[in-house]
Amino acid sequence: MRIRSWLLSVSVSLVAAGAWAHHGWSSYDAAKVVKIEAPLSDVRYRNPHVEVGVDYQGARWNVILAPISRMESRGLPASTLPAGKVVTIEGYPRSDGTHELRAERITVDDKTVELR
Repeated sequence: MRIRSWLLSVSVSLVAAGAWAHHGWSSYDAAKVVKIEAPLSDVRYRNPHVEVGVDYQGARWNVILAPISRMESRGLPASTLPAGKVVTIEGYPRSDGTHELRAERITVDDKTVELR
């Protein structure tokens, strides 16, 4: 019985952690579109969303892309986004002024991909 209780506790903790990590989009300003053309500083090709870093207006911006499955199904596997690759990203900045962008589309090698 103790093992079942322990397993249930661990399961609930993991689900809660996953839910917390997957944020909503209400903290982004959909009325303000930002367009960045810059080389990728770093790439984190992982779930729940692929994230990249770019330098823009003197600051490092974290850019939230799409989940891996959507990136791959739309033709952007990890190999297409190496650090140093120049891309164009359009999206919405965080409302609180944090240097983070929710990307709506990305252009890589003259190919534009809608992410939502």
